[in-house]
Amino acid sequence: MKISGFTFLRNAEKLYYPYVESIQSILDLVDEFVVVLGQGDPDDLTGYRLAQITSPKLKIYHSLWDLEKYPNGAEYGHQTDLAKEKCSGDWLFYLQGDELIHEKDHPLIRQACSTYLDNTRVEGFVLEYLHFFGDYDHYFKDHCWYKREIRVIRNLPDIHSWKDAQSFRIIPDFKGNDYFRIKNTRKLNCIALPVDVYHYGWVRPPGMIVKKNEVVLHNYTVPIFQTYHSLFDYGRIDRCLIFQGDHPSRMAEWILKHDWKNLLRYSGPAALNRSLMKHEKLKYRVLRFIEENLLFGYVLGGFNNFKQIGKFNPRH
Repeated sequence: MKISGFTFLRNAEKLYYPYVESIQSILDLVDEFVVVLGQGDPDDLTGYRLAQITSPKLKIYHSLWDLEKYPNGAEYGHQTDLAKEKCSGDWLFYLQGDELIHEKDHPLIRQACSTYLDNTRVEGFVLEYLHFFGDYDHYFKDHCWYKREIRVIRNLPDIHSWKDAQSFRIIPDFKGNDYFRIKNTRKLNCIALPVDVYHYGWVRPPGMIVKKNEVVLHNYTVPIFQTYHSLFDYGRIDRCLIFQGDHPSRMAEWILKHDWKNLLRYSGPAALNRSLMKHEKLKYRVLRFIEENLLFGYVLGGFNNFKQIGKFNPRH
């Protein structure tokens, strides 16, 4: 059995992605790790830092982005597919540049991949999510943030990245830019794994959040007219869940760089100088209270692009 890791990157260094830590978080688990590196800005050092990873498992391929051909986030899906096509494993483990896996979960993941290797009905595995927000001590896991997502897929040609690379879908007779197609596609049959993805996309210096959001809008071909503030307001951090576990060991040095605690707020209005985020709105705060206190963490509705056909119960 062979497991491939894969991802795509572009300007990851200058946009404060823990992409090296992300790769290293599963490097011991996989047999190879494929990176498709998009041509970035001249001052970006992503390629330089990747070259410092000395593992023979790392395979780097270069690409160009075409936002006219792949608009509205479709280029993310396209770049993901380019990386997937370079993988040679039986199972493919997809991690975005701000996602990590805890090393304690490696044995369980490998066991699950081995258990279902010959069960061709199983096309992927769904993992849980911890969405860290503002700092490394607070997170969301509720109605407003996707709770689970496909991150391990079988190496099948009809499996493609879907929409803006959040998920995967079976897309037969793929035409090259069908990333938002629904007709004649279907969801993957997946097994749920009791494994968390540690997502750090919303843990950046407040100024870097503004910069990253502007880049994302550009990649979705949304016009940017004016930036009204230079520092992002995270809102009331005390309305997040408090993280009481431990982070993946590869994040230890990265977490020491956290130097914006004085810019976080624990009182006052929900937001300053910006519109309310979804999780700050009263409707969703009520939903979250119901989910956490009355439904024992069960999330009502939400994005769900997979068909769960079972849960993995590891052998002890």
